[in-house]
Amino acid sequence: MGHFSLSVVGKDRPGIVAEVSRVLFELGCNIEDSTCTILTGQFAMILVIAHAKYSFAAEIDPFFDAVRESMGLTISVHALNDEEVSRDKGFAGRPHIISVYGADRPGIVYSVARELAKYRVNVTDLNTQVVGSRERPVYVMVLEADVPEDVDMKDLEREFDRIRKELAVSISVRPIDSLEL
Repeated sequence: MGHFSLSVVGKDRPGIVAEVSRVLFELGCNIEDSTCTILTGQFAMILVIAHAKYSFAAEIDPFFDAVRESMGLTISVHALNDEEVSRDKGFAGRPHIISVYGADRPGIVYSVARELAKYRVNVTDLNTQVVGSRERPVYVMVLEADVPEDVDMKDLEREFDRIRKELAVSISVRPIDSLEL
């Protein structure tokens, strides 16, 4: 069985998911994992797909030519090795939500991500957005992250205090209950 990553980017409009999933259905692909969002009017989607017969991206890629042309999309297909495909979480930690709010300025994502990396915190989801008026834009960042069991949350909070002062942002950290399916 061949596994592939498929990325889709283009100006947002209705029907993108329908057209991409139609091609996958007609090819006999299974969508195993996916995420999509709209970023400042641009649609972005990443999927992990599987096919029983195909093993090379070049075998699947041409089937998207009509969708690329008709919808003005950039669609990329990449083959994945077996070791790149895992259903295991692969990381042991406590899930947390980290929210950051403040005046829009460069360096917010980097400053928070740098500190999380120092503590071996795995960021599992990241969303950012600028909200408010043009005169008073507010930067909003929400991260889902797995914090290793051995991390002292007080130490991490001290680092966040430094970032709060340095960038004049609000940072909140709260544990979330994990869901067993």
